[in-house]
Amino acid sequence: MQNYRILIEGDSSVLIVFGDAISTETNQKITSTVQLIREQKIEGIVDMIPAFVSLLINYNPLVISYDSLRARLEQILRVETRAAETIKRVYEIPVCYGGQYGPDLQNIADHAGLSPEEVVKIHTSRDYLIYMLGFLPGFCYLGGLDERIHTPRLESPRIRIPAGSVGIGGSQTGIYPMDSPGGWQLMGMTPVRTYDPARETPILVQAGEYIRFVEIDEAAFAEIKSQVDAGTYRVTVREGEA
Repeated sequence: MQNYRILIEGDSSVLIVFGDAISTETNQKITSTVQLIREQKIEGIVDMIPAFVSLLINYNPLVISYDSLRARLEQILRVETRAAETIKRVYEIPVCYGGQYGPDLQNIADHAGLSPEEVVKIHTSRDYLIYMLGFLPGFCYLGGLDERIHTPRLESPRIRIPAGSVGIGGSQTGIYPMDSPGGWQLMGMTPVRTYDPARETPILVQAGEYIRFVEIDEAAFAEIKSQVDAGTYRVTVREGEA
């Protein structure tokens, strides 16, 4: 028996709540549900927005009624899905750490009682699950940051953080997809555009996928940036069972 609730959100949206605890298992259930709904090609669904423990579905009530949509969703939610049935997609994001690219790397290292090199090694040692997108277009809320490098936000936020900056804010790490104010401690920068409105698919990744940070030097940063600017760079994506 699945533990979920379907709630009415206005006259053209429903919210499926899968629980009240953030976990990998809940995220996998949300990701699997999104995949099943897409496969069903339910006419009238406008878009789906995954969050930490819920899935918001916007629909056109002139095409499908609430009762019909709820009945279809309940059928889908009764389908048992396993983690092994979900394909794990990992985007390898190159990052140049420290110096002008990561002015707060030493702060992070000092707070952790580690060297900057040890911080980078820890940060690049695992795949980070994308729980949800929000705050800014393409901004990923990532799970799995090693507790050893949890770092408080800056006491005085910066007025402008450049697009591509990689930082740590408390127990989370992530990439700023565009220039923005922010208070995260900046440890590096990627030349990859995780959000590009001129691209056919503006947002590079989706909730339920993974990011792996890969350390590069300044020369590699410049080379990849030139490829990104020319539209020839392709992010390496690994696939396998989750």
